Amino acid sequence: MSNLLNDTARRASRYLESLDARSVAPTQEAIAALEEFARPFPEQESTAETVVAELDQIGSPATMASAGGRFFGFVIGGSLPVTVAASWLATAWDQNAGLVVTAPTNAALENVALRWIKGIFNLPAHSAGGFVTCATTANFAALAAARHSLLAREGWDVEAQGLFGAPPITVVVGEEVHASISKALALIGFGRERVVRVPVDAQGRMRMDAFPFVDERTIVCVQAGSVNSGAFDPVLEICERAHPQGAWVHVDGAFGMWAAAAPSRAHLVRGVEEADSWATDAHKWLNVPYDSGLVFTREAGALRAAMSVGAAYLAQDEDRVPYQYTPDFSRRARGVEVWAALRQLGRKGLENLIERTCRHARRFADGLVAAGYSVLNDVVLNQVLVSFGDADRTREVIGRIQEEGTCWCGGTVWQGRTAMRISVSSWATTEEDVERSLAAILRVAAS
Repeated sequence: MSNLLNDTARRASRYLESLDARSVAPTQEAIAALEEFARPFPEQESTAETVVAELDQIGSPATMASAGGRFFGFVIGGSLPVTVAASWLATAWDQNAGLVVTAPTNAALENVALRWIKGIFNLPAHSAGGFVTCATTANFAALAAARHSLLAREGWDVEAQGLFGAPPITVVVGEEVHASISKALALIGFGRERVVRVPVDAQGRMRMDAFPFVDERTIVCVQAGSVNSGAFDPVLEICERAHPQGAWVHVDGAFGMWAAAAPSRAHLVRGVEEADSWATDAHKWLNVPYDSGLVFTREAGALRAAMSVGAAYLAQDEDRVPYQYTPDFSRRARGVEVWAALRQLGRKGLENLIERTCRHARRFADGLVAAGYSVLNDVVLNQVLVSFGDADRTREVIGRIQEEGTCWCGGTVWQGRTAMRISVSSWATTEEDVERSLAAILRVAAS
């Protein structure tokens, strides 16, 4: 066993050390080689060493180098080295993190990490939290808690009776609502299209002059950090409008909520703490391994009621049983990695991570504007949208930069404009990475 793990560690280290020298995107030859995996199911056993070697030799070259410093697609962070190591150790422990009795270390670390994160986000100390797979699942869990709370006020037990015949609930979203909210609404039975859409301004923020009437059977979903522009809905104003009417306000803050950790960015999240529930990711800006999301609700009992179920063999008397706050029973120990990241970074390190990546985004924007290209958004966070002309030309530049290999940026369509989206989310990105990538983008765009 030890020889196998040591060999795997060497392979993993070699892979990470090679990222700076290789193309960010895998070559077509490497992707084609994946067909070697498509053999019939083996009749005989193989050694573990053979299997790991095959994974490394065929699989590693075909990966996207998103763990390195020049991947700017989607909103994907790398993994801090301490979190990779913590993940290895937690995997070796092989704990079922849904229960305290089967994973006491994870349960203890979850409690500590939740307390720390609530402090970072300025959330109420009494709010409940859970470790889930991603922001989509966090949105799902939070909206389930909102559904429970609003219908319980009407005397309806939605967990027992379902939605058939239940009092109707109105859901309010912005015109640029993220797909994860739409998916969560579908999963929870509210529907993607059965929503009231609020017009947005030039940065994608809900317009308060167009905000609709809400009542005690309304859920308002707001964004803390648009996945395109990085802009924030006016959360405080929305809470002040919605709460007197009894409405529930939910914050989709997959990456933007982490702006609270940086004093110069904290004004962006003003009022977020006034909401009723929150969803965020740890595998984005906190830079822990996939998959890792977090859900919080002000009303602790609502999250537990929506997520929990009992059975004779599950009887426990601990203050907080992890599975009672998430959709899944059995799961891996995500709390270990989140705790490890926060423990190593501390408040100052987390602040530096947020500030540094925002500065990198600003440098991209300044360099692109100086070269005559159009940056479409106010760069308030770590997102940059740039147009290189018409839609066809912009798509051409995106395709060529992805093929060129120095860096990887994706495309989007935002308020009718096709754009390259540059998201700087990784701890591994250095000033040298930014200058090298910016030079490549300008070179490709000019050719």
